[in-house]
Amino acid sequence: MSDLTTDRLVLRSWPAGDVAAVVAGESGLPHWAEDFPAEGDRVIAGFIAEHPGTLGPYGQRQIIERATGLVVGAVGLFPPSDGTIEFGYGIVPSRRGRGYASEAAHAIAAFALTAPDIHTVGAKVELSNPASARVLEKAGLTRVSADAELALFQATAPLPEPSPQSRPSTQPAPQ
Repeated sequence: MSDLTTDRLVLRSWPAGDVAAVVAGESGLPHWAEDFPAEGDRVIAGFIAEHPGTLGPYGQRQIIERATGLVVGAVGLFPPSDGTIEFGYGIVPSRRGRGYASEAAHAIAAFALTAPDIHTVGAKVELSNPASARVLEKAGLTRVSADAELALFQATAPLPEPSPQSRPSTQPAPQ
């Protein structure tokens, strides 16, 4: 599977060793940010361990900060339903506030819309987390519905142009 590369990030499939390390409760590997894995990363690693097929091109990826080469979060797609594919994301606390979540969300959403038979990409956020809603808006998604707890954001092809910092690139990522 090829990496997705933006100006500041690389979205790369989870290596099997990282999945095993996170599931085993390890921390402090040299290629991880000091606060990786966060709770959401542990959940995703467990999901991957139970469903290894989610590491395909339209599956789960780590978010790697290009400047340091460190894993700073995760983003991933979940199995589609009726032409719609959902994604989730998370950035470790030490890297929040830098626009990484919006950059990763835009890249994965734009990529998801290239999948066969997919016409809509979406994500759900808790209403108690307005920062996450702003991430999705910055990534080009629009709020389409909400209930008492969750809001649904979606985009259809083509996804609106992102800001220059979140534009995906087809150039190989530095190693």
